[in-house]
Amino acid sequence: MTAFRLAPAVADAFPGALIAVVTATGLRGHEPWPATTAALQELERQLADGTWQPADESDPRIEAWHTAYRSFGTNPRRIRPSVDALGRRLAKKGALPRINPAVDSYNAVSVRHGLPAGAFDLDHVTGDVEIRHADGSETFTPLGEPDTVENPRPGEIIYTDTTDVLTRHWNHRDSHRTRVTQDSTHVAFALETLHATRDGRLLRTAADELRELLAPHAERTAVHYLGPDAGA
Repeated sequence: MTAFRLAPAVADAFPGALIAVVTATGLRGHEPWPATTAALQELERQLADGTWQPADESDPRIEAWHTAYRSFGTNPRRIRPSVDALGRRLAKKGALPRINPAVDSYNAVSVRHGLPAGAFDLDHVTGDVEIRHADGSETFTPLGEPDTVENPRPGEIIYTDTTDVLTRHWNHRDSHRTRVTQDSTHVAFALETLHATRDGRLLRTAADELRELLAPHAERTAVHYLGPDAGA
C-alpha cells in the first residue's frame, strides 16, 4: 500500500498544515455517478442565482496559499493554487469542467469548500509519496503535456514518488503519469489546508463528502490525515 508522508521540514515550515488523503479501491469510472452530477449542477445553480460564490484570493483560505507560494518563490497570481484557478474558472464561465466522475467529484468538493484538491492513480505511482522541498534535480511532466519535462525550483514544495514529481508548487498542477482517468481503479485524493486550527473541521467535512461521493462506486474507501494536528 502506498504511504503518504509529510516531510518534517515542511511540517516545521507550515505547522498548521493538515492534509486529508482519501483512498478508493475498485473504482468504477464508466458507470453513472448521479450524486456527483447533482453536486456540480447545484454549485452552478447557486452561482447563477447569486446565492454562493467560489472563494477568491481575498478569502483567508486562498490568501494563505498565496502567502505559502510566495514563501517558496512562486508568484501565485501567475501560477495559481489549484482551488484558486478552479474557482476563477467557475466564476468566469458559470460551469465547472466535466473530466471524468472521479475528477469531477474532487473538483466539486474542492471549490465548494475552498480547499485545494488533487488525485493520483496509485497504479502508476512508484513507491511511497512524500511532500517535501525540491532540490531542483527532480523532473516533472505536466498533465496533458507528455513530451514536456520540467525541473522544479530548489525549495519549491512538491509531491514526489521514487520516479519523479507528482505535483509542482505544492498543489498547482498534477503530473501526466499519475493522472486519474475513467479507467483508474485505485486512486488517492488529497485535500489540504494550511490552517488546521481554523479550517480543520472544514477539511474533515470535505473529506467525508468526497468519500460519500466515491463510496457507491468503489469496493473500499478510507481516509487518513497528515500533519501536526492529524490526530486532533
